[in-house]
Amino acid sequence: MKRTYLLLLLLIIVRATSAQQQPHYTQYILNTFIINPAVAGIENYWDVKASHRRQWAGLKGAPVTSYLTIHGPLRKSDYPSASLTGLTPPGENPRGKAYWQQYETPPSHPGAGLTILNDKTGPLNRFSITGTYAHHIGLTPRTSISAGVSFGVQSVSLDASMLEFQQPGDPVIASSTLLNRWKPELNAGLMLYNANYYISASAQNIIPQQLSFDDGKVVGDSLYRGKLVPHLFFSAGYRTWINDDISVLPSVMVRMVTAAPVSFDLNAKFLYHDRMWVGTSYRIQDGFAAMLGVNINSTINIGYAYDYTTSSLNIVSHGTHEILIGFLIGNRFGDLCPRNNF
Repeated sequence: MKRTYLLLLLLIIVRATSAQQQPHYTQYILNTFIINPAVAGIENYWDVKASHRRQWAGLKGAPVTSYLTIHGPLRKSDYPSASLTGLTPPGENPRGKAYWQQYETPPSHPGAGLTILNDKTGPLNRFSITGTYAHHIGLTPRTSISAGVSFGVQSVSLDASMLEFQQPGDPVIASSTLLNRWKPELNAGLMLYNANYYISASAQNIIPQQLSFDDGKVVGDSLYRGKLVPHLFFSAGYRTWINDDISVLPSVMVRMVTAAPVSFDLNAKFLYHDRMWVGTSYRIQDGFAAMLGVNINSTINIGYAYDYTTSSLNIVSHGTHEILIGFLIGNRFGDLCPRNNF
């Protein structure tokens, strides 16, 4: 049987986007749970985040990613002596230097979470749903370590109606125009954190898997079959201060994917009191990003990011837009920003 344009297109897509089988995010510094399941339950409330990202706007078939995450603690309270109102004296920074000097490790506790994600690139669409369990343990009075695992399923589908074929009625797709492949998904992570820094390591899509849409109709050459490969993420950040009102969190992210160049992000986040923040990111040999956000109150926060690519894609791309909305459920102490997470 002749090899068709469908398989050639799949080869191009899988090879060209091997570094992006898992979606890119710019605002992962606002929702590290989307990268590392060890974050689940790190705070004293249930953290809900919804995000929509349109990558390389203006380029037809460019990636569009949406997700919903929720995670929270099981049997945990960081505030045995805190005021139930969560109020601070006027003019004082509730997360100023004095607060972090008095920071204490939260009690050991488990956490749980859920992630629903959809990522579409041209005719390919990936949908996944995973559940997460994590456990946090205090190592010292000011330092904790956590480990987490996520397990679920993912569907990789091909909308063949978006493709043009050399031969009508190609036997690879038969009479179907939407082909689905369901696969298991396993992610895991570790995180070390205290008042001043964090170190994070995680792996997504741990189980390598073959991916093809020909149902065995093309015999032999594995060149025409794709793979779902593991993705490794390493990140670290350190909190410092300009003055008692403004803190700065420089951080770095390293991504490693089989058969793809290593990717580096350099980030900086500036936070004023608990209320407003701005940030910037540089993805080496790829582009820049600007971010801003506001904690509207103790229940709602919102962030926006704009990416500008420095690669040849900037000829056809109008940049990348990403918006994130967060809801803090059960936040009975009125926190505006995270107590334990960065």
